Amino acid sequence: MSFLLTLIQAAGLGCASAAAGRRVMHYLQLESYQLPGYIKSVKRNAMRALIPPIAMAAVGVAALKVSGLFGLALLLEALTAALLAWQAAKEKAKKPFVATERVKRLTAVHAAVNTVLALILLLISPTLGYLMPAFEPALLMLAAVVAAPMEKHIAGQFVKDAQARLAAQPNLIKIGITGSYGKTSVKFILGTLLQEKYQTLVTPASFNTPMGVTRIIREKLRPAHQVFVAEMGARHVGDIREMCRLVHPTLGVLTSVGPQHLDTFKTLERIKQTKYELMEAIPQDGCCFFPEDGGICAELYARTAKPKRRVAMNDPTADVWAEKVTVSPQGSRFVLHAGKDSVVCQTRLLGAHNIQNILLAASVCLELHMTLAQVARGIGKLEPVEHRLQLIPSAGGTTVIDDAFNSNPRGAEAALNVLKDFPGRRIIVTPGMVELGTQEAEFNRELGRFMADKTDLAILVGKKHTRPIAEGLVAAGFPEEKIYPVGSLREATEKLGALGLPGDVVLFENDLPDNYSEE
Repeated sequence: MSFLLTLIQAAGLGCASAAAGRRVMHYLQLESYQLPGYIKSVKRNAMRALIPPIAMAAVGVAALKVSGLFGLALLLEALTAALLAWQAAKEKAKKPFVATERVKRLTAVHAAVNTVLALILLLISPTLGYLMPAFEPALLMLAAVVAAPMEKHIAGQFVKDAQARLAAQPNLIKIGITGSYGKTSVKFILGTLLQEKYQTLVTPASFNTPMGVTRIIREKLRPAHQVFVAEMGARHVGDIREMCRLVHPTLGVLTSVGPQHLDTFKTLERIKQTKYELMEAIPQDGCCFFPEDGGICAELYARTAKPKRRVAMNDPTADVWAEKVTVSPQGSRFVLHAGKDSVVCQTRLLGAHNIQNILLAASVCLELHMTLAQVARGIGKLEPVEHRLQLIPSAGGTTVIDDAFNSNPRGAEAALNVLKDFPGRRIIVTPGMVELGTQEAEFNRELGRFMADKTDLAILVGKKHTRPIAEGLVAAGFPEEKIYPVGSLREATEKLGALGLPGDVVLFENDLPDNYSEE
């Protein structure tokens, strides 16, 4: 066989294998292109990740052995790849796959890497060449490694452009918000309140990574903007520091510090260190904002020598505080105090924890010379953030509370306390919590113990993952016959339809991403 024909085969196999890898490419995207997380996703979803490419390779090898025609074998592998890509595209995803420019670049590199490897294997043995697609998850990882220097260079250019855009607006007020939980809620609350006086740009949704913030600056920042609010997420020590080098915030807000992403941070001390990177980056003429939590945030507040503000519930010694709090299914009412002044506030947001979020946002606004009247007016305009204790209209007289965005120990407790305040039969639908490292099972067990007196029925999504929750429920005296483990959210919905009655209140707590699926 001529080298040209071998090269054609290699190119065909390389492109087909890359096309068949759409599902694992989605896993890589969900893990922010971080290989450790990608490897874990592939392991969790081994059947879905490994069997399709193995089947594709088997089709090609079988066709080659039976017919001896490489053209037929290549055609069948290509058709199988197209079918696999089509199936992956049809699947409904909680966080859909997006064909970004980075994905397009990685796909091209992936196809090139596959082609080179296929060529080498074909020159050794045709069978080996046609077996190559079976290793698609590993091939994608190799392509990501090869593409990494190029992506680093491109990212560096984007960051420089974003920094130049920020530098061109020296009067822009820049605010950084971080925390283990609550940062997205505080970000949207603050954005709404600031609009009462300032033209404000807020990073949307989950654009809380260095490249996410960079993209928003490059695409959305305009000369008319007076305030820029950047949410800063983190999975590793140094992540917040990197974003601060980009944004250079003058005001920093810490919402909370607690166990989250322990699979990457490993210890609570490292989480504390990382979140405090924001306060370390605030200049001496800036200001730092802390909630009174009686724990780590209080400790970090005491440590901070820069200008600082503290917010609290029922504590007149705090800079901004709230009292006379009443919480109902319709929202919250409270008196907000700042110094000697006070104002009665009403909001549609659910839960006492959201009042603390409002206090943090209000404190920033007052620091920026807004009046209490402006702050109160903004509080009255607040809408629940999507999938964060959001009341959803439903048929049949059922009340649905959607808290599906993510879950962590403190957030889950806050949601369950909201559920407890509702009249009627209370039902929770949850897969529990993830990304809590070696302590994950115990945190979920504790979640079960905590929810025992706040719910009447528990539908647990993911029979293996939720076993600790069931153990915690039973240990706290919850009737075992009222625990319903199911395999998927679809099954949970079916079970809810069979069990639900008018007047029920249903809390959807957490909705794990597709790479955590047990189906």
